[in-house]
Amino acid sequence: MKIRPDLELIVFDLGNVLIDIDYAKAMSQMKSVLPNALHPKVDQCYAAEFHKAYERGEIDSPSFRNAFRDYFEQDWSDNEVDALWNSLLGSLPAYRLDLVRKLKSQYQVAILSNTNEIHIQAVEVMLAQEYGMDNFSSLFDWVFYSHQVGLAKPDRAIYQHLVDTVGVDPSQILFFDDLLANVDGAAAVGIPSIRVEGPHTLLDFFADVYH
Repeated sequence: MKIRPDLELIVFDLGNVLIDIDYAKAMSQMKSVLPNALHPKVDQCYAAEFHKAYERGEIDSPSFRNAFRDYFEQDWSDNEVDALWNSLLGSLPAYRLDLVRKLKSQYQVAILSNTNEIHIQAVEVMLAQEYGMDNFSSLFDWVFYSHQVGLAKPDRAIYQHLVDTVGVDPSQILFFDDLLANVDGAAAVGIPSIRVEGPHTLLDFFADVYH
């Protein structure tokens, strides 16, 4: 797929598109502080309903932390919960932010991410420490976080919300996500989409921009 001449908006997911994430590392960290009998719960925790509800903004952070403690039958402090929950977060390579800056000179740029308050607070600390940025809003024209809009991918409603908010025809949008279901969800509302299968995807697609 090449950039269409009528393209107006480029949309990026966060996890494994802009920010590296490692579910295996996070689950290993959880298992290291849990008895073996509870390890099967770790393997299912990201599919648990309390996580989905938190991602959609249906419960707040204190409620999520309590649900997390209850799920694992542990008396962890808030800081311990947050540290475990954020252990999947990896780096935010500078070249990806540089790419967005270059693209912004020609197109509108946006984030569309299934995420939650605890993750975003940790990411904003990273942005401040490494790049002197308070948040992504200083770089992106639009930021859509699932927990703030009350919708989550791959439900087509969140893509329609993006289209309605930005006022751009779906065919003039290009969306990057690492999950096939989310790519398919965007395509269902007419948004051309590309699955990110590693750092090479963005590097190859935007090779001309990098040079």
